[in-house]
Amino acid sequence: MKPAPFAYAKARSVAHAIELLATDDARLLAGGQSLIATLNMRLSQPALLVDINGISGLDQIALKNGDVEIGALVRHAQAERSAEIARAAPLIALALPHIGHPAIRNRGTVGGSLAFADPAAELPACVVALGGKIEIVGPNGQRTINAEEFFKGLFETALTPRDMLAAIRVPAASADSRVGFAEFARRHGDYAMVGLAACAQADGKRLKNLRLAFFGVAATPVRARSAETALAEGDVEAAVSALDADLEPSDDMHASSEVKSHLAGVLLRRVARQLGRAPS
Repeated sequence: MKPAPFAYAKARSVAHAIELLATDDARLLAGGQSLIATLNMRLSQPALLVDINGISGLDQIALKNGDVEIGALVRHAQAERSAEIARAAPLIALALPHIGHPAIRNRGTVGGSLAFADPAAELPACVVALGGKIEIVGPNGQRTINAEEFFKGLFETALTPRDMLAAIRVPAASADSRVGFAEFARRHGDYAMVGLAACAQADGKRLKNLRLAFFGVAATPVRARSAETALAEGDVEAAVSALDADLEPSDDMHASSEVKSHLAGVLLRRVARQLGRAPS
């Protein structure tokens, strides 16, 4: 099947992209790894595609005021090779190799992954676990939204049809930062049946500021707050038991809710071991 007819425009700047988005039923084109497939299946039939790949400055990774700022057009492969990401955002560095396959990572963008908000995607959970922020530009200017407030529902975010995601910001890792990441997928590169992104600060032999973000178990990334409390106190098995109160996975084509709940506990035990190790 081929896409329905659409018009095409190449944005010269962020301001130009926002101007073009004023057209009814316009969609942004970045890496296109999700959008092109939906176009070909006619699940999406926009009147206008606004290509933002030529906008300068959106493909930068920088350390600013204690944060790592990742531009919306940073490719997954670019982030995977980035020394700044490896050093200052190690959780994202752990997650990136799990995203699709090399061909997908060569084109797919960080901003596109967040804006598409697939519930089984890795990066949304990482940004939630890190307490990150999303920079959005729209017709009324720029605004910043906490990652936990950005993801609203299944493939639904705080972006309006006239908005554009410009960058994400996450706190830069320090010497006492601890991170962990694990997922279950039928094959490497497939969407995860269940996944977990976690970060914390070491406080002697304990953990503080612990954040556990599960993905693939709900319409958006889910903070496991009861498990966070138990794990911060050093009781891994109590944390696993607490997942019964934190998670309510539903059946899907990949696994039953019971299987997903079991896998979540397995992942938590694995990630707990990662959190207990100092970075090398």
